[in-house]
Amino acid sequence: MFQGSSALTLDAKGRISIPTRHRDALVSQVEGRLTLTRHPDGCLLVYPRNVWEKKREQIANFPMGARPLQRLLLGNAQDVEMDGSGRILIAPELRTAAGLVREAMLLGMGSHFELWDCAEWARREAEDLAKGMAEVMDQFSF
Repeated sequence: MFQGSSALTLDAKGRISIPTRHRDALVSQVEGRLTLTRHPDGCLLVYPRNVWEKKREQIANFPMGARPLQRLLLGNAQDVEMDGSGRILIAPELRTAAGLVREAMLLGMGSHFELWDCAEWARREAEDLAKGMAEVMDQFSF
C-alpha cells in the first residue's frame, strides 16, 4: 500500500529517484519493474508491473465507446525498470504530456502512484479544496 507525498527533482536526463520508503517494497515485490502512463487529469500514473498487468486487461476490455481512454492509457504506457540507484527514466513524450520539467510531486495512491508537476499539483490541490468535497465527505468520517 503506497501512501504519502514526496517532492522529487528530475535530473538532466529526465530521471527521478523513487523514495527509499517505496523503493524497497518495489524491488522486493516487482524487482523494480514499473509501468508509466498518462492520466486524463494531466499527471502520470506509475504502476508496479504486476498491478499494471491486471489494470491493462481491464482497460483492454473497455467497450468501443471508451476508445479515447484506451488510447490515452494503453497507447502511452511505457515499461521502465529502476536502476541500481533507484531511479527511473521518464520518456520525453510522457514528461511533455505531464508538463514535467524539474520539480515533481509523487503521490502514493494505494496500489500505484500519481506523478505531477509540482506547480500543477499545487494549483490542482487548491482548486479541488476550494470546490469542496461535500459529496464524498457525506460518505466518510474521520
